[in-house]
Amino acid sequence: MRLVIGVFALLPMVAAAETAYITDNLRLGLHQAPDTSDRAFRMLESGQALEIISRDRNYANVQLPDGARGYVKAAYLVADKPAKLIVAETIAVRDALRAELEETKRSFAAPAAAIKRLEEQAAELTSKLDGAETEIADLKDENASIEVLKRRYKGSLPLSWVAAAIGVCLVGGFLLGLWWVDYSSRKRHGGIRIY
Repeated sequence: MRLVIGVFALLPMVAAAETAYITDNLRLGLHQAPDTSDRAFRMLESGQALEIISRDRNYANVQLPDGARGYVKAAYLVADKPAKLIVAETIAVRDALRAELEETKRSFAAPAAAIKRLEEQAAELTSKLDGAETEIADLKDENASIEVLKRRYKGSLPLSWVAAAIGVCLVGGFLLGLWWVDYSSRKRHGGIRIY
């Protein structure tokens, strides 16, 4: 029964517990006295998170994250994080993201260099391929023209062969003619050459 009464007695304190922050650009004293009439035993900076244990119109009983308890003026407590704290958190997130970005850049530096080198090699090979394709097209055109000439002169002989054959025939005919004249002359004169 005492346990149930104790739980019900603590229930308003649990229900009343909410997180609040010291407003921007303020140093607020933490006091032992509920009306803050005594000297502050600790100074709280703007953006300090604290838990409100109880609160009335003018003063709030608070507990800090380190367990220290005291009273502060309730007018300086706000439910939303002050801009100073939001800016500090944003800067911390930004700095963490910058560090992560730099680390990512460093980790991708070697692969990026390899990718750039491969792209340059691919561009060079593409250029060579284009040149080879142009050369192949030229060779195909030349081959086609040679095939046309081959079909046109299929049964003919080259002019140099014809000239050589004519030269051989002339020399051979001249020599054969000399021999025939000599032979005929000797036959008529009884084997004696007369010129």
